[in-house]
Amino acid sequence: MSKNKEEGTGAAAKTPLRKRIKWDLVALAASAVALYGLSLAFPDKGERAMVASWEFFKEMAFVLPALMILMGLFAVWVDRRIVVKYLGKGSGTGGLFLAIVLGALPTGPLYIAFPLAAMLLKKGARVANVVLFLSAWACIKLPQELMELQFLGWKFMLLRLGLTIAVLIPMALLAEVLYHRGERGRIEPFAEEEVEMVEESLGIKAPRTGPAETEA
Repeated sequence: MSKNKEEGTGAAAKTPLRKRIKWDLVALAASAVALYGLSLAFPDKGERAMVASWEFFKEMAFVLPALMILMGLFAVWVDRRIVVKYLGKGSGTGGLFLAIVLGALPTGPLYIAFPLAAMLLKKGARVANVVLFLSAWACIKLPQELMELQFLGWKFMLLRLGLTIAVLIPMALLAEVLYHRGERGRIEPFAEEEVEMVEESLGIKAPRTGPAETEA
């Protein structure tokens, strides 16, 4: 009975994904039509908009394949128990500061962080930690801090950094409270079938530790 229930849950999870893809395609088509129409109405600005759109498209074309591979590896090889232990509800203050560190280390545009944040939520990370991860990626990057130190001095850098962290942590805790007040839009953790589907699509098998392996 539980197996049938899990299969039904997995089938239900696929429908929202198809709907999201459908609406993404609709939004893309509408944006292209709007861009073409504005280009006809305002030829000078339309040409600049086309150039800017093409540049953004090239950037996404180079970044997204690597991001998809990274997401696949993260989904399969990072054990959910590790995420729950260090970034889950029981991680406490250490989890908050670890989330800030994880967000401050990477480089790259902010939109790369959003699918990673969604994956952390699916793996069982605390909402406040995910908010801090995104916020640190946006405004506390290590290369950014080094540039700030070079041009503005260590006093300015430490003051700005300290105040930023002091504001981000209460904001993340408030965001977590507001997030858990509603059920709609909540990201649920991965089901076992979803993990297996990712493994099959990538052609790899993640090492697992479970009762079956223990008995073997």
